[in-house]
Amino acid sequence: MSEDKIKDAILKVALGFTVEEVTEEYDAREGELKLVKRKETKKDVPPDLKAVKLLLEDGIDYSALTDEQLEAEKQRLIRQLREEEA
Repeated sequence: MSEDKIKDAILKVALGFTVEEVTEEYDAREGELKLVKRKETKKDVPPDLKAVKLLLEDGIDYSALTDEQLEAEKQRLIRQLREEEA
């Protein structure tokens, strides 16, 4: 894992993010699986102050960013992580 990916992941945790979870239940009938229940949920993970502290100690000055810039950076990192997971 590259240093940039690690910093991006720490920034994601520092800013908070949303996780989408899918839960599926299957039933085995007549030799095949059949989907009987599917539940999709979104969970908000709040910003983590330890990650913020780590970023600030690393010399990256996120305090100069506006709220809009921080939100844009958050969304960019979320998109980047989703692309890497796919």
